Amino acid sequence: MTKDEAAWRAEQLAETGTMSPARVALRRRLPDLGWVGLFSSAINLLMLTGSIYMLQVYDRVLVSRSLETLAVLSLLALAAFALQGGLDVLRARMLSRVGARIDEDLAPKAFRAATWLPLRGASAAEALQPVRDADQLRNFLGGNGPAALFDMPFMPLFVAGCFLLHPLLGWCAVGGAAVIIGLTGLTEVFVRKRAGEANALGLKRQVFADAARRHAEAINAMGMGAAMSARWNALSSAARAAAVLASDGQADLGGTARIFRMILQSAILGLGAYLAVRQEISGGAMIAASIMASRALAPVETAIANWRGFVSARDAYRRLNLSLAEPLESVAVDLPAPTRSLQLEAASVAAPGRSEPILSNAGLRLVAGCGLAIIGPSGSGKSSLARALVGLWPLAKGEVRLDGAALSQWGREGLGPHVGYLPQDLALPDGTIAETIARFDASASSEAVIRAARAAGAHELIVSLPDGYGTRIGDGGSFLSAGQRQRLGLARALYGDPFLVVLDEPSSNLDAEGDEALSRAIAGVRQRGGIAIVVTHRPSTLASVDQVALVMDGTIKLVGARDEVLRQLSQPVSSAPIHVVAGGRAK
Repeated sequence: MTKDEAAWRAEQLAETGTMSPARVALRRRLPDLGWVGLFSSAINLLMLTGSIYMLQVYDRVLVSRSLETLAVLSLLALAAFALQGGLDVLRARMLSRVGARIDEDLAPKAFRAATWLPLRGASAAEALQPVRDADQLRNFLGGNGPAALFDMPFMPLFVAGCFLLHPLLGWCAVGGAAVIIGLTGLTEVFVRKRAGEANALGLKRQVFADAARRHAEAINAMGMGAAMSARWNALSSAARAAAVLASDGQADLGGTARIFRMILQSAILGLGAYLAVRQEISGGAMIAASIMASRALAPVETAIANWRGFVSARDAYRRLNLSLAEPLESVAVDLPAPTRSLQLEAASVAAPGRSEPILSNAGLRLVAGCGLAIIGPSGSGKSSLARALVGLWPLAKGEVRLDGAALSQWGREGLGPHVGYLPQDLALPDGTIAETIARFDASASSEAVIRAARAAGAHELIVSLPDGYGTRIGDGGSFLSAGQRQRLGLARALYGDPFLVVLDEPSSNLDAEGDEALSRAIAGVRQRGGIAIVVTHRPSTLASVDQVALVMDGTIKLVGARDEVLRQLSQPVSSAPIHVVAGGRAK
């Protein structure tokens, strides 16, 4: 996510006074975390068992030589240890379930963010980051780190116990706690930066591997394997080096903390022995103080050992607060299905993340039954216009309206059933042919799927396959030919008889039979009262439309009745847009 995008999302949340989904998910789990805190309190109180047991054995049993007292104390200690162990297991299970429930809240939103962030200019790595961040939070909560964080507030309890035994023992424990807390601060400074670099390089490595997987055919066909492997090895080397540096920093500080805790434990034992020789404390108090001091610093040692996971989880939470702030859609009511018109009003279209418009002052008005062909030279903005018409690219200026209502009034889920869209890259996720045509709608009927396939002229092609509508297509339709993928994408666009059908270069991979099927599909949309818009370079496609728009020099130069526009194209085109004739319903 770019800095501008992050700032926009933060400003959006501040202006609306709403909390991000990540913060909402965490707040919903606060009662569960409260129970974890309660269990942690009981666990830390029970951790005094060892110190109290040692104190009683040395000061009571050895003095009285009472075996009955030793047996009773041992049974009580055993029961306390068993209870502590049981509570510790329950706490770990509770934390793992808290992580699972947070993931249950965030995973669907993270996936949705991965589908719309690219439309806001995010790179492939940025688009997938919310999914990884949700996983990071879940994994951290299921580890040892959170338990250590819950135990750290009870450090004063054990230090206070040392003070009760003798002030010198308490001050020694305080000094040790100050040193190990300082080590925690150093861990934060060193590990955070190195862990961030390691995570960034690891993500870059994963993105490269995914790109290589998707383009495996081209890589192998053109002998690019060695060059791609060399680049992969370079990325892997950099990622490994950064990961080693991060691990080394954490290991150095973690080892230092562990050794210091052992030194402090021995120091308190030695100080206790000195005080016991001077008869200021008993031998039992000496052992008890050593155990309590060690226990006071143990959570910090564990936290340092898991600090990299804590830093990663914290950064993931911060990113989720921004990346899941989906553009707000104020949909007060469900608007009726559009049936009358499409209007583009003085629109400026810019690519996501860019300020310079690709198209400026673009205007269109089409009514039910119109068929529009968008033509123009390569790079003139035809596909950009198509994306704007279906609401994929937000307009820097102007509006797209269906039956007079701006697309923003529909909401993405409300608008989708009324729009059929076929992009140039087809965008076919792995699934069966039936699932693909039905847009993965689990409630889709067989009749609706077959009707869409027939409208695209693809039914006979599909049933000729070994598994028919149950045939899996592979990621990107890799199991099908280019022409089959094109026909399948067209059937998906026609599924549900949408009012607005926008096809971007739909005939690029079609043979003569496919071209005829495309023309019949466009005519079918118009005959049932829909609007069909086709971005095309093929003259044969123009026969199925009644309107033509010429996109050139960053605007719509000509738009109107097909024959009139084609006549105008035989003459010099002026610099200003010309609206020739309004469209009408096909006969």
